[in-house]
Amino acid sequence: MHFNAYGGNAALLAAGLANLDDGCDARTVETLLAEHRVARPELTDQQLQLLLAWRLRLWEAFAAPTTTEQVGAVNRLLTDAAARPYVSTHDGQPPHLHYADENADVVTRVRAATAAGLALVLTETDPCRLGRCSAPDCRAVFVDVSRNGRRAYCSRLCATRVHVSAHRDRKRRR
Repeated sequence: MHFNAYGGNAALLAAGLANLDDGCDARTVETLLAEHRVARPELTDQQLQLLLAWRLRLWEAFAAPTTTEQVGAVNRLLTDAAARPYVSTHDGQPPHLHYADENADVVTRVRAATAAGLALVLTETDPCRLGRCSAPDCRAVFVDVSRNGRRAYCSRLCATRVHVSAHRDRKRRR
């Protein structure tokens, strides 16, 4: 599955943020932001707390059980992020969308980008592309970029654990 660079990357950032642990530090979040090409990713303690609160809201959008609930969650994110799309050509790049002013603080930019990225996945692909891991003991979420759109697990590790457990259960029943 190929997403446009901005929306797809922003949706992947949303999943990365949603999967952060409760006690993660600023360096961990800054590294994630930098990996997703967020300019000026340095965080104050207050900004870290705001993004950690935002990640819980992002998680809700991935984990919503129906498309209607997913759309509602993403619309609330868009409203709260106050995303204002505009076309930018900074740094010699071809025209591309920004969802918050380039000079806004990092929290404003991340909130706007992640909300818009999830909205783009919902509207330009299939709502099922935003998923939650099917492993019973896992809360991780993901953006399904597979060709057939049938991803069920956040990682091969979770998939293997579930399949090995099912195999062992079948073997015991025989």
